[in-house]
Amino acid sequence: MTLWRGKDPLILASQSRARQMLLANAGIDFEAVPADIDERAVQQGSGLSAPGEIASLLAREKALAVSRGRSGKYVVGADQTLALGTRLFSKPAGRVQAGEQLSDLAGRIHELHSAVAVARDGKILFEDTSIARMTMRQLSGTEIRTYLDEAGEAVTASVGAYQLEGLGVHLFERIDGDHFTILGLPLLPLLAFLRGERLLHV
Repeated sequence: MTLWRGKDPLILASQSRARQMLLANAGIDFEAVPADIDERAVQQGSGLSAPGEIASLLAREKALAVSRGRSGKYVVGADQTLALGTRLFSKPAGRVQAGEQLSDLAGRIHELHSAVAVARDGKILFEDTSIARMTMRQLSGTEIRTYLDEAGEAVTASVGAYQLEGLGVHLFERIDGDHFTILGLPLLPLLAFLRGERLLHV
């Protein structure tokens, strides 16, 4: 069953399986069309350093990049940054870097900044950014190695080397923030916007 009222499916400018799952579970008809942008170049060119501002910028740029070629369609862009104090993390390049990230995060609180933007005909109609604060357990070297062994290649798929919806849940002792923010899509504000556009039945 779908709750989508739009003439055309919503377009999600992302390859993220987690974001696609969230929209599908919410009963929204969508098409995934990855944005062809150089995220690091956009970030570096902006001169921004605040994690929330970077996530917001990249969400807008993704939505705009896909929107320009699809007249009249609503396009959702999203991005997420992980910050430990002033330090920003990127996806680990491999197991060694994943282990280093986990060692740095263990026993400390880091923040996930998740941003969403909606564009239509090359203009931003809506944007929102939310924050989740994640308290990671103290982890021994043995525990980190065991986690890396069990999680396998998945550790390189996400910033911070974890996926909370999978084995990554074992790494945490406290989480302050909603599930959708952690998965990289502030879904409730997005649904409120779509409802205001009369694109949802509920």
